[in-house]
Parts: sequence; structure tokens; C-alpha cells
Amino acid sequence: MEEGTSKSPSHCCDTGDEQDFDISQWDVREGCEVRQILDRVADKWSLLAIAHLERRTLRFSELRRLIDGISQRMLTVTLRQLERDGLVRRTVYPVVPPRVEYELTPMGATLHTTIRTLVDWTEDHQQEIARARAEYDSRQASEAPVVRATPAR
Repeated sequence: MEEGTSKSPSHCCDTGDEQDFDISQWDVREGCEVRQILDRVADKWSLLAIAHLERRTLRFSELRRLIDGISQRMLTVTLRQLERDGLVRRTVYPVVPPRVEYELTPMGATLHTTIRTLVDWTEDHQQEIARARAEYDSRQASEAPVVRATPAR
């Protein structure tokens, strides 16, 4: 079991009403799994796996080819975690060689909708973010202390 993962789910807070929303309740309260779930579903490999599985059922090797840069071990770990969380369904067919397919569960499909919203937001604001980064980098470069070498005596 992954470090920091409890064996049974627990309810730690209700984030229903925005004006009562307190980030510290899900960030630090003992036994709260919201942070763990967010860490899982928001990591790079999970997002990419969910995005690809939204289109169709895929075999492991197909997913690995589609997700640039992922290792076999990392894809295995990611898919197991998503399956454990009920977001991905793994189907093993009793043939030789074994055939294994992955697909989103209905709950996983609802998560893809949320991911798509985040991607849309990113696309809508990418120019603004690029400008902000350039301005920040420029400020950092101009504020950097000048180091001058002291002549040797």
C-alpha cells in the first residue's frame, strides 16, 4: 500500500458551500482522503491515461505508446492506482498470450469532463501565462545581485 494511504475511506469535510470552503480542512486533517485523491487524479500520468481512455478501451501496450515518456513500471503503477480508486476497469481475457484491456468506469468518465474543463481553461489563458512568466523571469534577472570577483593580492 502506498505510504500515506489509509485502508478505509473516511469523510473529513464538506466542501459544498463555497463561502464555507476551508482548504485547511482537506489539506491537513487526519484521516481525510481528499488530498490523497487530488494527488492521484491530478498527477501528470493519471491525467494522460484518463484522457486517452476517454476515447476508447485500450490495451496496455497501446496506452504506453500513446503516453510519451512513461515507463512500463510507471504506467503499471498508475493504472493500478486508478483501478483501485474505481476510475479505471481492467479486463483480463483468458487467451494465450493474455490480453488485458483498460477502460474508464462511469465515475472515471465524469472525471474526464473535469479534466477537459481544466485543459480548456489552460488553452484559454496560455498566452497570459506566457506573458506573466516572461515578466517574472525579466524581473528576476534584473533583481539578481551582481557578483564581482575580488582581485587576488
